[in-house]
Amino acid sequence: MMQPVLIEVCVDSVPSAVGAERGGAQRLELCSDLLEGGITPSLGLFQAVRARISLPLHVIIRPRGGDFCYSEEEFGIMRRDIEIAKRAGADGAVLGILLPSGRIDITRTRQLIELARPMSVTFHRAFDMSADLHNSLDDVCQTDANRLLTSGGEPDCGQGSDAISKLVQSARGRIHIMAGGGINAGNVAQILRRTGVNEIHVGLATVVQSPMLVRNARVSLGKAPGREYHRAQVLEESVRELKRAIAQVPANERREP
Repeated sequence: MMQPVLIEVCVDSVPSAVGAERGGAQRLELCSDLLEGGITPSLGLFQAVRARISLPLHVIIRPRGGDFCYSEEEFGIMRRDIEIAKRAGADGAVLGILLPSGRIDITRTRQLIELARPMSVTFHRAFDMSADLHNSLDDVCQTDANRLLTSGGEPDCGQGSDAISKLVQSARGRIHIMAGGGINAGNVAQILRRTGVNEIHVGLATVVQSPMLVRNARVSLGKAPGREYHRAQVLEESVRELKRAIAQVPANERREP
């Protein structure tokens, strides 16, 4: 029997977390610095979000932006961040490590997952940067992760739908495949029909203008000019719109996983 579609929303603030929950999300992934693809959020942010929402809350464990090949010092930071997240009440961890060859670092990833238990663990889109998706799927299964987040090795799930479908079939129930990357209300129906996934990961952020009345357009403090005066936020209605689009896809039109 085809399972309902679970919506996981990536958030980086309390307002986004609250909006996602009110809109009908079933799980949240908490990150900071989404311009870098997400890094580990502060304990203060986690505690503020945890106090406001009742949904399962997963925390990304990524010590920096850039690649996913980590030094021993960075690996130690990841271990400490997992311990902190677990003590603070996280329901899950989102992580992934690659070897310089582009293969999955099975040994160190498994060590992090063992440390994270009993939390649920997602192997994130480091998978999409690996050398070979088929071999990497088998490697991720060996780490004992609960689920794999992927765009099928493509920039977004629309382009990667066929590859995601093949991964779902190759997984043979060994691990949950969660599609993530560029999913929105306009394309979710097609992606569900083509892939057979039961879980999707979405951003759905909307640009919200700053309340600042005085602005210095000559100065930019970050590497993305102009972002000082707007931010991205997940709005309740965006999640509701996604849910309405999913509801339009009859179960018999989705591929069996």
